[in-house]
Order: sequence, then structure tokens, then C-alpha cells
Amino acid sequence: MTHISSSQAVSAPSAAKDTPPRRSWRDTWRVYREPASWRMLALGFSAGLPLLLVLGTLSFWLREAGIDRATIGYLSWVGLVYAFKWLWSPLVDHLPLPLLTRWLGRRRSWLLLSQLLVMAGLVGMAFNDPLTSLRPIVWCALAVAFGSATQDIALDAFRIESADADRQAALAATYQTGYRLAMIWAGAGVLWIAARTQGDATGYLHNAWQVAYCAMAASMLLGVLTVLLSREPAPRALPAARNAAEWLRHAVVDPFADFIRRYRWQAVLILALIAVYRISDVVMGIMANPFYVDMGFTKDEVAAVTKVFGVVMTLAGAFLGGAMSMRWGVMRVLMLGAVLSAASNLLFALLATRGHDLTGLVLVVSADNLAGGIASAAFIAYLSALTNVQYSATQYALFSSMMLLAPKWIAGFSGVYVDAHGYASFFIATAMLGLPVLLLVWAASKVKLQAHD
Repeated sequence: MTHISSSQAVSAPSAAKDTPPRRSWRDTWRVYREPASWRMLALGFSAGLPLLLVLGTLSFWLREAGIDRATIGYLSWVGLVYAFKWLWSPLVDHLPLPLLTRWLGRRRSWLLLSQLLVMAGLVGMAFNDPLTSLRPIVWCALAVAFGSATQDIALDAFRIESADADRQAALAATYQTGYRLAMIWAGAGVLWIAARTQGDATGYLHNAWQVAYCAMAASMLLGVLTVLLSREPAPRALPAARNAAEWLRHAVVDPFADFIRRYRWQAVLILALIAVYRISDVVMGIMANPFYVDMGFTKDEVAAVTKVFGVVMTLAGAFLGGAMSMRWGVMRVLMLGAVLSAASNLLFALLATRGHDLTGLVLVVSADNLAGGIASAAFIAYLSALTNVQYSATQYALFSSMMLLAPKWIAGFSGVYVDAHGYASFFIATAMLGLPVLLLVWAASKVKLQAHD
């Protein structure tokens, strides 16, 4: 597998020269059988497991224990840790860990440390009952979120440095597959284990959740074992620092200055695209579950469609998007993903006029998730292509953090809009939000992605 030297950025073709190597479809799909793809599948599982355990699944546990909704709402702020991971990403990029870095290398040492922190936090949550020890659970949840966000930083850098730009879309697809399988396990799996442990007992039983969360901690061993058996990417030379101020400049200032220096005024265009590319999906997604309830779909129907058809179609879209990106180039698939993501929201607008239509729900959710998978695979490959491997952890953390800030803020007003104008109008409006994205993708396709000087 080709490694890019430390004097280069991970680059992808620009739209003007979006000319990936010519491959047969057989050779294109073969990349998914490579060891790097399997490693990314397992590490994606390790990355996806903690998220619901400190958000959605935790809220279910707390509510069953009788914790009031206001408190549960405040505790959801634990998830804000992920939005600010760029603050400590320079440390992950540059700071060696005593003993661990000498043994495993820079990337794998941070991956192992973050995974162990997640496991310890989950065990701590398991052995505290929210009825009597809510505060320790909050601190343990914060530890899980911090470890999880740190793992994301190190894992993104590990992925970018482990393969050339031509394979990034494929690695992104396998990463997404592992990530989404983990979310199913951390969502439905936890509830299944807790229910089996509780048996015929009624009401709240802490022991059931204790067993379930300990099982989730044990599930992190897949990621730990993968890290221990993986090969460290080719080490990148770090600039020598004579004092703390010089180290801070190399670790914090230089990664951002590098991006501005390479793209100058075009950096604004690129950052604008990153900030709004997923806006149609994110804003629409906030009202998806209330829409299902208001349309009369049962919990069983929604679970079957979103957890079975939805996941399958997302994974199919991710693999398809990765393959198409390698064959046709990232920018073309980025445009296709933007078009499909916006258009799929129009299907929800049509479904809103039909009421309880289970067949329609299956078709619409399947189409929406297929489009989302294609768009996500291409988008992750694009972000990877922007990243200079010399600052991969810091730069990618910045990109991945900012891509949800604007959409999440706008999504906060989605309920007000639905109350005023109805679901059909809301879904059409979210599709229209995707139109500026098309213009930004077209404009960004004219920007040549620069290698580091």
C-alpha cells in the first residue's frame, strides 16, 4: 500500500482534473477485500459504539429509572464534547504518550488509550445506579464521550495516513459500515440484553442495565485487539520545538495556517461547503420521528423500516459511493450525493400527503438512506483529500466538527416551522436548502486540491 511522504497532503483530483486511475469494476470492488478495509470495519465499530451509550440509550435508562425529563434533557449536553474535539486534536497530532508511543507508535497509542478510557467509563456507568448515584454516572458519561471523541481524532488520522487518496472513499465506506453496526448494537442490543437479564421481573432493575453496559464495555475489545494487531502508518517527522511557545505554534497554529496558505481566499469557499453539505439531511432528520408518529406508524413499523431497510440501504449507499468515487472521482459523486439528498426530502413531502402508507414508508426511507450513504462516503473522502498528513488529526477534527454546527442550529427551529406550515411544506423547504449546496459543490470543483509545499 502506498504511503504519502510527510511533505505532501493527502490530495484528491480537482474537478478540472478529476481523473482517477482507470479500473475495471472488478478491480474497483476488490479494494473492499484488502486488510486495510477490514481493519477500518472493526475500528469503525469501536468508534460507533459509545455514541448512543451516552445519549439515546442512556436517556432510555434514566427515564426508566424515574429521572425527570428536564434533567435528562440537560444531560444530553454531554454530546457537545464531540463538537469541540478540535480543541485537543493538536495534542493527539503531536504529543507522544509515555511508554505507549514507543511501543505502538503515535496513532495506535492514542487509539488504545482512548479505547481504554471508553471501556473504563462504561464500566463506571454500569456500577452506578442513577437513582442513588446520578452524578458519578454523569462524570463517567463525560469520560466516555471524551474518550470517544479522542478516538475519533486518532482514528481519522490513522485512516488518512494508512492509504493513498484513491482508497479513502473505500475506507470511509467500511468505516461507516462498522460505525452503523455498532450503533445498532448500542441501541437495540443494549435493550435486548437488559430485557433478557430482567426476565419476568417488572419495573426498574439496575442489575439489568449493569449487565448490558458491561457487555458494551467488553464489546470495545474488538477495537483494542484491532489496534494491537494493526501496523502503525509510516511515521511523520515532527518539527523540533525548543520551548513551549514554539511547540504550541507547531501544534496549534501551523495546521490552520497551512490550510489557509494552501487555498488562500478559496479556503472560505471550501469551508462554506463543509459547513452546509449535509444541511438537508440534518435539518429534515430532526422531525423524522415526530412525523412517523403523527402519520400513525407504530413503533414496530418504524423500528423495522429504519433498523432493517434503512441500515441496509445506508450501507449499500456507502459501498456504492466509495466505489463510484474511485471510478469517477470524488467531486462528481459529491455532486450526485447532494442532488440525491435534497431530492429524497421531496419524497417525504409526497409521503406526508398519503398518511399511513407502510409500503411508501419503506420506499422513501430506503431511498433517503441510500442517498445519505452515497453522499457520506464521498464527503468523507473529500474531507480526507483536503487534509495535510502532517496535521491530519488537527485538520480533520476541525472539518468534521464544523460540518454539523450550522445544520444543527437551524434544525432547532424545525418544530416551529412544522407547527406553522405543516410537514409537506417543511420537507420541501429542507430540499430547497440543498440548492446552495449544489452551487458550492460546482464552485469547489474548480479548486485544485493542493499538496503541501
